[in-house]
This record gives sequence, structure tokens and C-alpha cells, in this order.
Amino acid sequence: MTAKPKTKAFDEAEYLDSDETIAAFLEDAIASGDPAQFQDALQVVARARGMTEIAKSAGLGRASLYKALSADGHPQFDTVQRVLTALGVRLAVVPA
Repeated sequence: MTAKPKTKAFDEAEYLDSDETIAAFLEDAIASGDPAQFQDALQVVARARGMTEIAKSAGLGRASLYKALSADGHPQFDTVQRVLTALGVRLAVVPA
């Protein structure tokens, strides 16, 4: 019997290694029109940058940030805005 090769689950956070990549990732998520997809993208980016550091910069507890960005979370706009600021990005409004 041969051993199965070990595999590792794909993690988008490993590929978000520049401000430009992060901005494009979040822009694609918000362009989808699906709030859950944008919330998930924020969580992935926060993990890529370090959840503890993002929580601290946003003035949130680490557990609170995990909860707010979880699939069951319902972050307020203020929380989203603080996380975006901590990530070094901002939302922009443009004509559709």
C-alpha cells in the first residue's frame, strides 16, 4: 500500500503579499455585490496581514475581530471602516 501524498488546503491569504494585490482582492469582492463575499475577503486579508495587528490598529479585540468577520458575524459599517483603515485601504465611490 502506498502512502497518500500530503496536501495542504489552499489559503488565499498566502498570496496577498502586496498592497496592490490586497486592494484588487477586496475590489473584486465588493464588485461581486455579495456582502458575505466582501466580509470573507476582509477576513482573509486581515489574516494575511496578521489578525492581532489589524485588531490592535483598528482598536478592536482580536476575538471581536474574528467574530465580526466570521461567516455568522454582522459587522457594523464603523467596524468595517476601522478594519479597512488598519489594512491601509479605503472604500471609494464611483459612478456605476
